[in-house]
Amino acid sequence: MADSAFFCTVSHEGVLAVRGADAGKFLQGQLTCNLNYLSDTRASLGARCTQKGRMQSSFRILLEGDGVLLAMASGLLEPQLADLKKYAVFSKSKLTDESAAWVRFGVEQGDEALKSLGLELPEDTDSVVRNDRLIAIRVSPERAELWVAADQADDIKGKLSAQLSEGELNQWLLGQVRAGIGQVMPSTRELFIPQMLNLQAVGGVSFKKGCYTGQEIVARMQYLGKLKRRLYRLQLVADELPEPGTQLFAPSHGSSIGEVVLAANAAGHIELLAVLQAEAAEGGDIHLGALDGPALHLLDLPYELDRDREIQR
Repeated sequence: MADSAFFCTVSHEGVLAVRGADAGKFLQGQLTCNLNYLSDTRASLGARCTQKGRMQSSFRILLEGDGVLLAMASGLLEPQLADLKKYAVFSKSKLTDESAAWVRFGVEQGDEALKSLGLELPEDTDSVVRNDRLIAIRVSPERAELWVAADQADDIKGKLSAQLSEGELNQWLLGQVRAGIGQVMPSTRELFIPQMLNLQAVGGVSFKKGCYTGQEIVARMQYLGKLKRRLYRLQLVADELPEPGTQLFAPSHGSSIGEVVLAANAAGHIELLAVLQAEAAEGGDIHLGALDGPALHLLDLPYELDRDREIQR
């Protein structure tokens, strides 16, 4: 599985739309990210938490038209819509599932193809460029999402195909694993607080924005330094991809030390992100599914955790 230029359809996610005069104000009190930082040229990662700080969803969020769009795992859309609608009753905002209105392509090492569509995307992560209903977002170095209105999708896919090979979703997810960007899936809903996914290290949590649902717990974890579980990148040799939520074990501990977040096939092995107890991870003896399960080996993440820098967001 060569690391080369390709595109694929991001088929495992849907799009939640919040539109109307109060959309930004409403979401500012619901999400971990700071909506004041969003602009026509800037997107963000973010999450929606319970009162206890556990993530119901994580997403990429951007401005569009008279509101904002949130891209998240498809299986989270319905419960997240239902939850947010309860709080939006007195707000001039309308929440809908706009998944059918958009087709999203993952583009890796394809900046020239984007340029041919009039999208000259800066290298900075979370940069956004727009042209004639097309939206491109830099999600990590050399990786971009291309958002296309559904009625343009076939035409744009044809133009991408003329310049890039079409890959599989697995290749795109492998890039996400290597970028160290965790994601809530239906099987891990309400399992993690944002810092367990290192969300604060990749710009998905603002500590300067004021109150939002779950904020007290999230802030306490950051300022008091009590986080004992965080995101790690690992590899293993196995026949089947482990599902999100699969438990991990270590001989030094009598019970599970963590859970798989996201996994993808690489050349001859599997790479994955997992939330692990830091103490057990540093011991290095980690196994999938059971104490006698396949062994995992730690890999580096492309960023460092820096609490002082993170609280400046």
